Amino acid sequence: MHKIPMASEKRITLEGLSEEQAAALLRSDGPNELPRPGQRTALRIFLEVMREPMLALLLGSGAVYLLLGELQDALILLAFAMMSIVITVVQEARTERVLEALRDLTSPRATVTRDGERRRIPGREVVCGDLLLLAEGDRVPADAIMREGHDLQIDESLLTGESVPVHKVPATEGIHQAMGKPGGDGQPFVFSGTLVVRGQAQCRVLATGIRSEIGKIGHSLSKLETEPPRLQAQTRRLVKIFALAGGLVSLGAVLLYVTLRGGWLDGLLAGIALGMSMLPEEFPVVLVVFMAMGAWRISKVRVLTRRASAIETLGSATVLCTDKTGTLTENRMAIAELRLAGFKSRWRQNEAVALPKAFAELAETGLLASATQPTDPMDKAFHDLWRQRGPQAAQWPTDELNLLRAYGLRPELLAVTQVWQGGRGAKIIAAKGAPEAIAALCKCDGKTKAAITAAVNEMAASGLRVLGVARASHAGKSLPETQRAFAFTFLGLVGLADPLRASVPAAVAQCRSAGIRVVMITGDYPATASAIAAQAGLNASHVAAGAELESLDDQALAELAGKAAVFARVMPDQKLRIVNVLKVNGEIVAMTGDGVNDAPSLKAAHIGIAMGGRGTDVAREASSIVLLDDDFGSIVQAIRQGRRIYDNLRKAMSFIFAVHVPIAGLALLPLVMGLPILLGPIHIAILEMVIDPVCSLVFEAEPEESDVMSRPPRPPAEPLFSRHMIFWSLLQGAVALAFVAGIYLLALSQGLPVEDVRALAFFSLIMAVLALIFVNRTFSASLATALGRNNTALVGVLAALFAFMASTLLWPFARNLLHFGPLHGDDLAISVATGAVVLASLQLAKLPLAKWLKS
Repeated sequence: MHKIPMASEKRITLEGLSEEQAAALLRSDGPNELPRPGQRTALRIFLEVMREPMLALLLGSGAVYLLLGELQDALILLAFAMMSIVITVVQEARTERVLEALRDLTSPRATVTRDGERRRIPGREVVCGDLLLLAEGDRVPADAIMREGHDLQIDESLLTGESVPVHKVPATEGIHQAMGKPGGDGQPFVFSGTLVVRGQAQCRVLATGIRSEIGKIGHSLSKLETEPPRLQAQTRRLVKIFALAGGLVSLGAVLLYVTLRGGWLDGLLAGIALGMSMLPEEFPVVLVVFMAMGAWRISKVRVLTRRASAIETLGSATVLCTDKTGTLTENRMAIAELRLAGFKSRWRQNEAVALPKAFAELAETGLLASATQPTDPMDKAFHDLWRQRGPQAAQWPTDELNLLRAYGLRPELLAVTQVWQGGRGAKIIAAKGAPEAIAALCKCDGKTKAAITAAVNEMAASGLRVLGVARASHAGKSLPETQRAFAFTFLGLVGLADPLRASVPAAVAQCRSAGIRVVMITGDYPATASAIAAQAGLNASHVAAGAELESLDDQALAELAGKAAVFARVMPDQKLRIVNVLKVNGEIVAMTGDGVNDAPSLKAAHIGIAMGGRGTDVAREASSIVLLDDDFGSIVQAIRQGRRIYDNLRKAMSFIFAVHVPIAGLALLPLVMGLPILLGPIHIAILEMVIDPVCSLVFEAEPEESDVMSRPPRPPAEPLFSRHMIFWSLLQGAVALAFVAGIYLLALSQGLPVEDVRALAFFSLIMAVLALIFVNRTFSASLATALGRNNTALVGVLAALFAFMASTLLWPFARNLLHFGPLHGDDLAISVATGAVVLASLQLAKLPLAKWLKS
């Protein structure tokens, strides 16, 4: 809260500021816009990639090859390093570009008075003290106080969450009161980012940029830390552990090589090869690939992923906190119920296909009391009713009528009256407004007023905004000065509501079947929140109000948040409190919203989900995921994708663990036994930079498991690398190593040339790798399932691998580059048999372990 500065009063004239004053204020206060957060440039992303350990090993081995004079080997390793850099930089930079394209790069235009003249300027150039001119359809560019105006109504839903516009009144001359807060009728303050839906006004600017209400919320976001992705933290920790262990083993290997064989450079290459074989650098690569592909897949259902790692986290969400206005509802007003005078006859939207004739006059009068080109949500609702359900929707009542005069809202009479003249006969007078105001216009007696009040209370309890409608005729040529002079007849009541999105009930039901609790947190009134919650399928038996939360400490609030499904009249700081206590309770929290009031809780949640169509820049900037079509049902698709990604990620990680065992074993075995070196850095680089990432694409493309949306979320503390998975992976790798190492040792014992042995062992290893792919494709024990699942990426991988194998067999240059000897038909048969035996052995081993592996 702050006082309106006295200095501002003195420098304002009826003509507003001068251009010189405005320029000086713009220089001193800065532009009227929110500061943009630092964007991740391509250079910044490149520097982040350069810190990866595997990249250092690739560059180091390339440097050693240069020292040895092996230019071709050095260039190939450097090419692999560049591939890793390019893939990561391109993907991350693309995400930044998409986000930037989503943002509105231009601020709203503003009409101000400068040097006594009306001027249209960019919103960023508005300064404190400017005289703003607001009209229907304008976006308010800054916080201001209303000095003069007529029938000004503002949609403040982006700040308050309330879908009903609020009525503004001019401030008392010379007012020096505390700056008000958004929400509530009868206030003189207008706020940046809100929308004028009716009327016009002159307003004096009090705050711009980060000093405005929207700016304060946006600025506070910088103090909130985004929840770090759990999988990324786990994989980085694991890679560091392996890097440390690999470094120590590599150092020992270098010393062993030099002691037994001499030659520091060759020993260094052997040590680097062993370090590369032990470092599972594919983990972060797989995460990037999976999240990038996941972002691409859900983009096809109009969901933009701002932080790709949030997709996987969304799949583990246990609580989905959702705003009401614009998220569960359509953020528009629609007529839900009509009641005729006497209140014995009523009609609801879902009860009939066509509006009964008895209600035609009520609907027509409400339309005649609305603007012909509506911007007010309630006026639009009357137009929609006539268009969709009117008895003669093709013929509008206004087609043969002329509007003579409109009587606007007044603080003392909250009703709108419009006078229409047809070709012949008396003038038609249509009025709508607050039920008590319409009752006063109709001069209703006490009994009728009591009946109206009872009906209004009943409708309001269902979450409806209630208007009264009245009609009169006038035969005189002149019109009275006030609408009170007409002889109105009370026609009935109209109940309006912000309708529930059609996809919401099914989406809530799917969340429930997936074990995800849905919690509504809204700034709207409890009755409205309860009605919408009931329609959505939420438990609305108890609605916790914001006033109730004020008296609760964190422990009591945590208990309430653990069971309540609806929170109403909640302020932004209370939303943030609810999200934080849910996190303390151990929940994985996803939060949806579209307004500025949602931004702090969006950023604090594990996954912030913003609405892209109606949402603000501040909300989108604070979120991890943006629903471009504002469809709540798209969240379910994102959750499904998140769970599928996690399942497939476990399969990919299991494969990576398994495949590193034979690679590391074949790199270490010759050093320990004093045998010819089998794998050099170039061979391991091929395996890790070609086979493993490509195979990761195979696992990413795997279809979802049949129970993906019928099982509860995994426990938040469950590690990706469970003991079960590690044991199973080591078992797979040990089986593959045993068979390939056996072939290597047997071939050497037969006196085959080293180049021939290397080729045979390498091809056998590739076939064993293919076997590991099929073993890990599904948690099921069925080999038929693993072979029969449709996966076009697998077909491409097989084609690429067989093309690579063929090139090394038939192209002498490639064979010499890899130091391979020629292979014959019987050698290839041995390689294929190795893969088949590994596959069969592991499938048999999986039979008793299938259920255990899913846990």
